[in-house]
Amino acid sequence: MAATQLTEGTIVVGGQTLFYRQAQPAQQAPRLSVLLLHGIRFSSETWLNLQTLSKLAEAGYRAVAIDLPGLGRSKEAVAPAPIGEPAPSTFVKSVFEALQLGPAVVISPSLSGMYSLPFLFQHQDLLKAYVPVAPICTDKFPATQYAGVQTPTLIVYGDQDVQMGEVSLNNLKNLPNHKVMLMKGAGHACYLDKPDEWHLGLLDFLKHLE
Repeated sequence: MAATQLTEGTIVVGGQTLFYRQAQPAQQAPRLSVLLLHGIRFSSETWLNLQTLSKLAEAGYRAVAIDLPGLGRSKEAVAPAPIGEPAPSTFVKSVFEALQLGPAVVISPSLSGMYSLPFLFQHQDLLKAYVPVAPICTDKFPATQYAGVQTPTLIVYGDQDVQMGEVSLNNLKNLPNHKVMLMKGAGHACYLDKPDEWHLGLLDFLKHLE
């Protein structure tokens, strides 16, 4: 098992201070960067406790999880848009710049769709791949807009998530370059219900990007 290095810190985005956690290989240059966003009841700590950060780093990736504005340890930060409304695409772009990510993979569950989807449509050049996990806001964009995106996408949802899972799948499947990972017996936060399956599927998808 490769040695990994776990750090934490803050970045300033649009005048707001955001907290982040980062895991990366200790001995080698990372193969790829992965930015992890989170849902409304969660934070970067979710990815730490679930061991997603360490598993990505062990596999050779630089994994960075931020706490979104108003949540976790970024509680004091003001969000660039009301919850449930698409945020300006410049928000995630500024996060990329502040963390010096370069082209990266974005993992985006639930609430974080309000940040990741505008970024997907405006900054495909910065996205190595997109991993939406039943994100919100998918119904705020027309099918034609999805059809123009060539970014490799892994659509993840739990079959018990009859609301957000189904709605997001129906919209996201308009992305031409997608695969679907359906997690049986899992709910909205399917990665929490089936962590082993989540990590296997995610790492397999990332391996095929290189």
